[in-house]
Amino acid sequence: MNLNNKTFIITGGSSGIGKAIAQKLVGKGASVLITGRDESKLKAVGDELRCEYVKADIGTPEGVKLTITTAINKLGKLDGLINNAGHGWMNKMHEYSWQDFEETYRVNVFGAAMMGQAAAKVFMEQKSGNIVNIASTAATKGFAGGSVYSSSKFALRGLTQCWQAELRPFNVRVLGVNPSEVTTAFAQADRKERSDTENKLRAEEIAHAIISALEMDDRGYIPELSVHATNPF
Repeated sequence: MNLNNKTFIITGGSSGIGKAIAQKLVGKGASVLITGRDESKLKAVGDELRCEYVKADIGTPEGVKLTITTAINKLGKLDGLINNAGHGWMNKMHEYSWQDFEETYRVNVFGAAMMGQAAAKVFMEQKSGNIVNIASTAATKGFAGGSVYSSSKFALRGLTQCWQAELRPFNVRVLGVNPSEVTTAFAQADRKERSDTENKLRAEEIAHAIISALEMDDRGYIPELSVHATNPF
């Protein structure tokens, strides 16, 4: 796909992986709408990258509707959805709570599922479109302390595979991406970006992988892509 003049929604686009993807898409000539819950951060990134933004919590039905409506109104059309917004708790089995699951699944599963549904209705009608679900290597193998987060990403991986089966007849490509550890603000209590480390993945590597996959000719697609640091030890 030639990304020039294409339009994308990126959930959780005000920092980290979402921002890096937005930057690369804009650099390719695409128009982008980013979402998030911090309006000041959204505005700063929107001004920096010259992209549209909307303050919306995609973990709610209202936030999903607002995002899709704003994207169509501001971008004029929709060619792609990047389900990037994520939330996570790292608690051992004897420590997690009901609320931990509710808060994590509301964004990682329910929000992503309903954003995907809303975008798919547009894509099925126009017989084209792209959905990228950003899961995690935790969606391929569980780990101690990962019951809440890992299970939510396993669910997103399952959604990805179901959507691939349903949407291929409509020429809609669905890609699942599994990053390993990335130095972003994810799981940081203060929500500040972690400093780059030479042997750890940056958001840029994940964005590069996604852009490369999207630029494949529309006759083909990559169902799943995992990205690991070469030597993280």
